[in-house]
Amino acid sequence: MNEAVAATGVVRHRAIRRVTVIGAVVNLLLAIGKIVAGVLGHSQALIADGVHSLSDLFSDAMVVIASRHANRGADADHPYGHGRIETAVTVALGGVLMLVAVGIAWDAGHRLFNPDELLQPGMLALVAAALSVLAKEVLYHYTLHVGRKVRSNLVRANAWHHRTDAISSLVVIVGVAGAMAGLTYLDAVAAIVVAAMIARVGWKLGWEAVRELVDTALEPEQVEAIRAAIIAVPGVVALHELRTRRMGAEALVDVHVMVAPTLSVSEGHYISEAVRLRVIREIDEIADVMVHIDPEDDMVKTPSAGLPPRQELLDRLFAQWQGILAPEQVEHVTLHYLDGRIAVELLLPLTLLEAPEDGRRLAGRLRAKAAGIDKLEHITVHFH
Repeated sequence: MNEAVAATGVVRHRAIRRVTVIGAVVNLLLAIGKIVAGVLGHSQALIADGVHSLSDLFSDAMVVIASRHANRGADADHPYGHGRIETAVTVALGGVLMLVAVGIAWDAGHRLFNPDELLQPGMLALVAAALSVLAKEVLYHYTLHVGRKVRSNLVRANAWHHRTDAISSLVVIVGVAGAMAGLTYLDAVAAIVVAAMIARVGWKLGWEAVRELVDTALEPEQVEAIRAAIIAVPGVVALHELRTRRMGAEALVDVHVMVAPTLSVSEGHYISEAVRLRVIREIDEIADVMVHIDPEDDMVKTPSAGLPPRQELLDRLFAQWQGILAPEQVEHVTLHYLDGRIAVELLLPLTLLEAPEDGRRLAGRLRAKAAGIDKLEHITVHFH
């Protein structure tokens, strides 16, 4: 299981690195091209858009670094893995998007109220901006596809960062075309509208990542799917305290499962493993399930919490049974802690009996001597 998870993490990191490196190369070429075209084409907006493309290189670097660390396995300092590194960087990337939006809006507002500062761009700037929109839109769809495939909010956030660059280039097209037609104010108005759209995307991505950092539960329909998968496992009587949370691209589940109260420990463990494997198999995002086996409903209270532990109870019992039964004569003792009381099962050898009817008499004497022990439900004696 661990090897499979590690292999998946390696494949995931390679996919993220590949799409990010491709994006970085495209960003670098576009940035250089737009700045040069902006200078030669007398477009201040296109120069600013080129600088915006350079900022995308920073986000690409953040994605590669975060992905590499997020896919590392668990260690002593991070027993749940490093998935939250990706989440933290997604918060930062959402903040970068909002800052970009503020910058675009600020610049547009300044130009709107200071039309004398606008340059008169030409056809070179228009063509360069159009090529930038086309390239960044293709990159956006490719990156978003990979982000969905590897279930990475960070890659999806970076895809939207590519789209902001495409949108800002679209603003340049509107501005350049408007300036060429004499409607210089269209550039600033369109830029403010686009800035609001970018800010909304940045806020949405950042807010979702923050919700993950504070362990917000999965969506209600996902929780119900998990509940249905658990209750369908043979041996599960009921469940409660079902808790879920995200960890990067994966999700974790904790749950209390009720089973028949007198099952053996090994059978209870078998049922818990069946629950864990079924949920992981049926729900794609789930990486692990922590199952707590309950012999009774302890959601409201734990009635057996104050009962004496095994050795203390056995000391009391054998103190009462002196002269009747010694500890070394007992082959096995099973205790059942249920509903605030203790039931005892004794397994004794047949060699203690001289006649079959002696078994009933011995069991009766043991029960009578133990009758005064508080919280003792009953004693069952088996011979073999």
